[in-house]
Amino acid sequence: MAAPAARADGSDAALAAALADVPDLGRLLEVDPYLKPYAPDFQRRYNRFSQTLDNIGKNEGGIDKFSRGYESFGVHRCADGGLYCKEWAPGAEGVFLTGDFNDWNPFSYPYKKLDYGKWDLYIPPKPNKSLLVPHGSKLKFKHSRPKKPRSLRIYESHVGISSHEGKIASYKHFTCNVLPRIKGLGYNCIQMMAIMEHAYYASFGYQITSFFAASSRYGTPEELKELVDTAHSMGITVLLDVVHSHASKNSEDGLNMFDGTDSCYFHSGPRGTHDLWDSRLFIYSSWEVLRFLLSNIRWWLEEYGFDGFRFDGVTSMLYHHHGIGASFSGDYHEYFGLQVDEDALTYLMLANHLVHTLYPDSITIAEDVSGMPALCSPISQGGGGFDYRLAMAIPDKWIQVRLYVIKEDCTHGAKMLTATLKCIAYAESHDQALVGDKSLAFWLMDAEMYTNMSVLTPFTPVIDRGIQLHKMIRLITHALGGEGYLNFMGNEFGHPEWLDFPRKGNNESYHYARRQFHLTDDDLLRYKFLNNFDRDMNKLEERCGWLSAPQAFVSEKHEGNKVIAFERAALLFIFNFHPSKSYTNYRVGTTLRTFKIVLDSDAAEYGGHQRLDHNTDFFSEPYEHNERPSSLLVSKNRCAKDSGISGIFSQLWK
Repeated sequence: MAAPAARADGSDAALAAALADVPDLGRLLEVDPYLKPYAPDFQRRYNRFSQTLDNIGKNEGGIDKFSRGYESFGVHRCADGGLYCKEWAPGAEGVFLTGDFNDWNPFSYPYKKLDYGKWDLYIPPKPNKSLLVPHGSKLKFKHSRPKKPRSLRIYESHVGISSHEGKIASYKHFTCNVLPRIKGLGYNCIQMMAIMEHAYYASFGYQITSFFAASSRYGTPEELKELVDTAHSMGITVLLDVVHSHASKNSEDGLNMFDGTDSCYFHSGPRGTHDLWDSRLFIYSSWEVLRFLLSNIRWWLEEYGFDGFRFDGVTSMLYHHHGIGASFSGDYHEYFGLQVDEDALTYLMLANHLVHTLYPDSITIAEDVSGMPALCSPISQGGGGFDYRLAMAIPDKWIQVRLYVIKEDCTHGAKMLTATLKCIAYAESHDQALVGDKSLAFWLMDAEMYTNMSVLTPFTPVIDRGIQLHKMIRLITHALGGEGYLNFMGNEFGHPEWLDFPRKGNNESYHYARRQFHLTDDDLLRYKFLNNFDRDMNKLEERCGWLSAPQAFVSEKHEGNKVIAFERAALLFIFNFHPSKSYTNYRVGTTLRTFKIVLDSDAAEYGGHQRLDHNTDFFSEPYEHNERPSSLLVSKNRCAKDSGISGIFSQLWK
């Protein structure tokens, strides 16, 4: 991280004032002294958060009451069987309730205008007749929320594509068929995408039209509640991919032009439109927009039992430029000053405060590519209050080096990414699976995945190298990249096709809007090897806990030999990425004493060549190597066709 230039407001007096205002700012500055010149910025951000929270307390009776807006706004059934409706539409001249229950008559149920742009309507019950607007019964929860996992292993999921059939899969299908698979693979968290209602299926759920509705294309609200509850019964944490960074431009079925103006929920004019996403941008300084968004957060937590959120598009929210054309070199001046949208940052701080106050074990993750300092620090330190940030640079780095050459800055970069922020690392997510990009498996094996994945045919060089690298890339990302790990559904077994939703460009085809889980269940196909390795990698982490351990010490990253070695959580990780060389009696530095192989990507059950002897114990000797006080010699046990191999050695206590 580049050291910041000196600033006039970084004087001792300004620093002392900031430390007096922000309760735990001193802890943040101890971790990263380079942030001291920006102490007044943290002071201002914290004071804006505190002032807004105080105003909510004075004017609304506290954030608890303020975030229950969904209990009074919208349409609600009263105890007497009538309906009470309330909306905020400050620019409207008239508001009416219409639907098939009144034959879509636009004027039969007019709302009454209240103060502050609010409108309400009461429709009394009709004696001896059926309900005016019938509603299904709610499902009771049988299972409590899981405790916050010590290590977070996330399975990024989309209900609609979770079947191998060319159709939209259901909540029921996901509950019965995919949840057991996720549990069996060793993931303890699912991140649910495209749940908030969106009119255009091909938007992947990122063009929200109805924020307080679960997508009906997958089934009923009760079936979504059953999905969440069943996951809880398995000890799986469930996160919602929440989209508060922007909204659909639809005016017929969305918030746009809700009251007849372009400035109700969104900024008016160019500031209210995202140029790349072609969507509307919220006014985070608006009192009623804050009520709407905070109530939406609370509604998903309490109505459906979600355990937290992955906040989409946080980079777009944090900056007035929305990240468009920004390089984010790492110089601290990029994260402070007029380019930061502190209204949006205040909202994010309020949202994190609400989530963690309501449910302390809840988890929040920021999708931020910029690396905003202190985004994952406590609010009391002047930070954003998130638990984790997605380490979005890691998959880009793998593509940059084309997966065949490990450069020194690869491991160094991954280590730097987690120096001051808790990160969710991933080698690939849904972004890399989409048509127009390539998954890891496609980058490595491409068209040969269609012809040479049968165990009845010999390994080709492309398939052999691709399978070995796929395992190693995911393992080194898992072990070195951060404090959590994420995988997009199907990528664990090297899904052979990209993801493309039905649209005009593909004749509305569902052929690529699916996940072919049956391929990994076929014992005659090599996809099972990747699936088995992913499962055992997760199970080992569950046992040893490297994600929750302190950051790794990288003792070797040899450019010529293509060998990387590091220690984390009393495990010694050794990777050989060389395309043609294996090594005998290779010396590796360590602080540990006695070892036994606990995971080997070269093992037969993972499609490897079985070059390491699993019956051998390894002992280090007091021979200093690579800044480690001890070292050991690693050997292969029999000759085989040379290929990149990796092994993990764990300390064996005696």
